Amino acid sequence: MSDTPSTDHKEKFHKANDEGIEAQLDQALAGVDVENLLDSNAPQPLAGKLRGLQSGSVQQIDIQKDIVLVELSGKAQGMARFSQFLTEPKMFDVVEVVVERFDPREGLYQLTPKGAASNSTDWDSLQVGSVVEGVVNGMNKGGLEIKIGQIRGFMPAGQIDLEFHKDISVFLAQKLLVEVTQIERDSKKLVVSRRKVLERERGELKAKLSLEIEEGQTRTGKVRSVTDFGAFVDLGGMDGLIHISEMTYNRQLKPADIVKVGDQVEVKIIKFDRESGKLGLSLKQSMSDPWKDVESKYPVGTKVTARVVKIESFGAFIEVEEGVQGLLPLSEMSWQRIRNPNQAVQVGQTIPLVIIAVDPAGRRMTFSSKQAAPDPWSDATTRYAKHSVHDGKILRIAEFGAFIELEPNVEGLAHISELADRRVKTVNEVVKVGDVVKVRVLDVNTEQRRMSLSLKNTEGTFVPPPEAVKRPEKKRKIPLKGGLEF
Repeated sequence: MSDTPSTDHKEKFHKANDEGIEAQLDQALAGVDVENLLDSNAPQPLAGKLRGLQSGSVQQIDIQKDIVLVELSGKAQGMARFSQFLTEPKMFDVVEVVVERFDPREGLYQLTPKGAASNSTDWDSLQVGSVVEGVVNGMNKGGLEIKIGQIRGFMPAGQIDLEFHKDISVFLAQKLLVEVTQIERDSKKLVVSRRKVLERERGELKAKLSLEIEEGQTRTGKVRSVTDFGAFVDLGGMDGLIHISEMTYNRQLKPADIVKVGDQVEVKIIKFDRESGKLGLSLKQSMSDPWKDVESKYPVGTKVTARVVKIESFGAFIEVEEGVQGLLPLSEMSWQRIRNPNQAVQVGQTIPLVIIAVDPAGRRMTFSSKQAAPDPWSDATTRYAKHSVHDGKILRIAEFGAFIELEPNVEGLAHISELADRRVKTVNEVVKVGDVVKVRVLDVNTEQRRMSLSLKNTEGTFVPPPEAVKRPEKKRKIPLKGGLEF
């Protein structure tokens, strides 16, 4: 007889043993709901209330391992990366996180801090509000196509940036952080927004900047838009206005002449209202004031050569250097009387001048162009003797005659009766503007700066007509008494 138990004996043994174990389990679990027991010991599944954005308390921080342990609602715990927090978390801080998935190996939920890019890019883990990273791989009329892991998403044109972009092709092939705004798993539809991410970041920067900013500070910003009344500059979370009056010391320039969108500029904060958030900036106050030493640099009587920048009916504005301008009055443009500044100067022309007045406090300067040269009328009677013949140029024509320039700032009038030996009905019959003619001086008045000219008898030596020669008057004899004459 063999010592080995038969198969029947083995089956009877195991059956008796199993029945004994079951009896012990039944006794131990008497009155206990096994389903509830299993649910209490197992980690909670990714249930509805733990999906998406949640709040939790920081329980543990390990910077070296890049781990932050967060206690969520229902005593559930999750783990987030320390390096992903935009603001450094502290123990027991309440933080906002996005619940992505449950990790059964760690027994923890995988979390992503609000505003940080999610590590999960599958359909099950994506939630509205999740921030993920994707690459732009296409575009259409409505916006951009973006690939997030292996998932194709769409970003409407209005959600690409804080500002409108006429050409959105500049974003092609770029890697962007975006927020999930719409998700339809059945139809595989995913809509994302980069604008929401930027708005959130901008809001955080604005809150931080509003605590640091003070009037009088000088900061660097980026020009966001340019208008007729000034320019808006982004200081990194807050927009401020540079009014046109604070853009430059050159009052003739427009905002578009000074800055353009995208320029990096250094500005001074001249006004800040913390309650309203209104921010006033100055571009010119961050520069040195060109009027500071103008009185010593340009004293009265100084001769300069400067450029005409603008012409008005009363004169012309002259720029001697960037930000320093003055007025050349109409009365100081020429020794000859003129009615229109365009007769003497043109915009862009560089002319010699003399400074005749300086007011640094009022930022005013007055020039004279006629005083930059000798007065040509001072010795006009000598240079233009009566009946002398000269070359002249027809400047202007009137019904009664022609104005003729003999030299710069010296001109005279040839009356219509002095244009020819015959009767002239209209001036245009004889001369036209620009003609060079020979003229004879009839009369010179230096005080009134006037000269009478004639186009007649200009050949050879002038001989006055007989009637113009004065004969000596005969003395009339006065009869006296007695027949005598005196």
